[in-house]
Amino acid sequence: MVFPRFLIVRQRFADLRIRNIEAAVRQTLDASGMQRSLARGSEVAIGVGSRGIANNQRIVRAAVKWWKSKGMRPFIFPAMGSHGAATARGQAEVLEKYGITEEGVGCPIRSSLKVVELGAADGIPVLMDATAYASAGVMLCGRVKWHTDFAGNLESGLFKMMAIGLGKFAGAQTYHAHAHSRGLENVIRTVGRHVLASGKILGGLAIMEDGNHSTAHLEAIPIQRMEVREEELLRLVKTWKPTIPVRALDWLILNEIGKAISGSGMDPKIVNRTIHGAYNPWPDAPVIRRIYLRGLNKDSYGNAVGFGMADVIHSHLLKAMKRGPTFVNGITSGALASIKTPPAFRSDREALEKTWVTAGKLTAESLSMGWIRNTQDLSLMAFSEDMREELETRQGVQIVGKAKRLSFDERGDLVEWL
Repeated sequence: MVFPRFLIVRQRFADLRIRNIEAAVRQTLDASGMQRSLARGSEVAIGVGSRGIANNQRIVRAAVKWWKSKGMRPFIFPAMGSHGAATARGQAEVLEKYGITEEGVGCPIRSSLKVVELGAADGIPVLMDATAYASAGVMLCGRVKWHTDFAGNLESGLFKMMAIGLGKFAGAQTYHAHAHSRGLENVIRTVGRHVLASGKILGGLAIMEDGNHSTAHLEAIPIQRMEVREEELLRLVKTWKPTIPVRALDWLILNEIGKAISGSGMDPKIVNRTIHGAYNPWPDAPVIRRIYLRGLNKDSYGNAVGFGMADVIHSHLLKAMKRGPTFVNGITSGALASIKTPPAFRSDREALEKTWVTAGKLTAESLSMGWIRNTQDLSLMAFSEDMREELETRQGVQIVGKAKRLSFDERGDLVEWL
């Protein structure tokens, strides 16, 4: 069977990286004055999330060093809802994979799923990590970005961490349940405001990344400005968002998904899906008719949530998947469609040859196809030759070399180009 020839494409984004991470953390925290309400020797809880944030260990270590320089006793706690298979040990292991250990950042790591109740906010019970609550104050350290599952003025960031992150497994279940009727942005705002009113939050260290997945902005935000400033930062970071640089694809080949890449395994706003199974809901993303998924990122502790957004998968993924963390994450978020099992095949060749026709083309060679590593890395991709003219008009996109056919090894799997 003959598939179209492919062009290797390099996409370049504006390089906004911060050259000295440690200095940037120190300067923004110095300007924040977060320490002023605390007595010397106070314990400060630093909440850290579970995403594959660039330079995360360096950022957290610099924050720990700053708090120590002010005479405080910082410790790290996981602020990540149901991730890490919703166990205290699992969440500590997630941090370990990012180098966030006592040795790596210079302070203790305290992981627990115990929570305390902070009352109710507009009928929503508000919960908070008990270990963090017992401290003199909490600083959140998290990335501000677009949320994978909804669009709003406040999406992923410090407010979401105050709700689902600080609420641990119990909070994540409660808040996602309320989100079905109220919307996740409403729940995040409502719970976040209540947590701020508790007086336990000192502020947040917002992290932003450019289209190259480089640390582009670090900003310590006091609680008085947190909601408004996070909205402003979200608008800015959305202008840096990478995209697949074509209008439509019959088939997208995707090498891997995983929690280290996106909270939904693959970023729905890149591949134009929703975690609930809808096709092509995002108007600023390309129309993608079919997705073939090849594998699971090794740093995702077996959590394959999001693989249900694919249409076809390689059986390797099922072998790598751990049912426990995958099902816990999918059920807690209420996104059961994201953990449904698509048709699985033993090789790339078998998967493509048996299912290509479902995209509605009469010949395999006439398909418009794309191939990416994952939804976090859109720097090097491949597209079928029929899209040459469109690609040549895209700013920041360069075609590398001559067009070539897909090739398969002796097992029938694709010979890797990316």
